[in-house]
Amino acid sequence: MNQLVVDDIILNALKEDIPNTDISCEGIISKESLAEVDLLAKEEGILAGLDIFKRVFILLGDVEVEFYKKDGDTVVFGDKIGKLRGNTRNILMGERTALNLLQRLCGIATLTSLYVEAVSGTKAKVLDTRKTTPNLRVLEKYAVTVGGGYNHRFNLSDGVLLKDNHIEAAGGVKKSVELAKKASPFVRKIEVEVESLEMVNEALEAGADIIMLDNMGLDTIKKAVSLIADKAIIEVSGNVSLDNIGLLAKTGVDYISIGKLTHSAKILDLSMKNLKNIS
Repeated sequence: MNQLVVDDIILNALKEDIPNTDISCEGIISKESLAEVDLLAKEEGILAGLDIFKRVFILLGDVEVEFYKKDGDTVVFGDKIGKLRGNTRNILMGERTALNLLQRLCGIATLTSLYVEAVSGTKAKVLDTRKTTPNLRVLEKYAVTVGGGYNHRFNLSDGVLLKDNHIEAAGGVKKSVELAKKASPFVRKIEVEVESLEMVNEALEAGADIIMLDNMGLDTIKKAVSLIADKAIIEVSGNVSLDNIGLLAKTGVDYISIGKLTHSAKILDLSMKNLKNIS
């Protein structure tokens, strides 16, 4: 991840939480006070974003962070993830911002890992989408990879994906693919979203590189996979859940994209506890 981008995210989050000063700390804690505190897991999950957590305190200054775990490790209730030691005010001022970011990323990694496990034994790969928290996309997509998933395009400049409204505006599947091919360099793949077998055939005739089967029933997906065969990469999207992703993967599709990896992941419950004054 680009450090400047990450620092901008953290600094903006700190500015949101500390627009001027921390009046709670200033009233009771001296500038010279030092303390140490533990970072603990309060439930089972996958860690992601430890460097982001640490970076909060690097930017605040005068706080050392030591980890006993790494990104990708599984933790359970009571596990000690790390220890912070340094300026008491800075520890307390950075606590909520650091935990908010870490808990969010751990939650995404944890949920992603469940979907990845559900497709094990098939060729299907789990993808994220652009349904991310504004300004946190680079962090959230990183968390998906920690959970074993893969990143779809990062932004609108990153790849051609013709969705339903593009198709309507251009005048149909075939027309939209043809126009996209003319406007794009030959090295760029063209992906098109389809909702019926008729649209699948149009996409094939137009020479689409990737065909996204959107909100199709299982039987229709099986027929679409048979029609496409090896003529294009196949992605499935829409109404994917832990209950049905295994069946979707067994149809032979290449990718399954899931918006809820980032837009609906529950945070992983973590806390900073057992603070002790050391001076």
